[in-house]
Amino acid sequence: MSILAWIVLGLVAGFIASMLVNRRGSGMIRDLLLGVVGAFIGGFVATQFGHTGVTGLNLYSVMVATLGAVALLVLFHAFNRRRGMF
Repeated sequence: MSILAWIVLGLVAGFIASMLVNRRGSGMIRDLLLGVVGAFIGGFVATQFGHTGVTGLNLYSVMVATLGAVALLVLFHAFNRRRGMF
């Protein structure tokens, strides 16, 4: 995938994940980073279970990236709550 496709995929997946977990967006830069890292995590987990990872700018890749971003956000919030930060 091209860099522009990763940015678009990351922004869409990060925004969806922020809406699912926080009920509000986390800002464009944080959503973008969250989505791109979530795409890597989601793709890795999907390949471990025998499925294809992120394959391009399509609905399946958005779902995989969003699931990875949701997992990352849940871990992020759990870690920050345990340390007493918000």
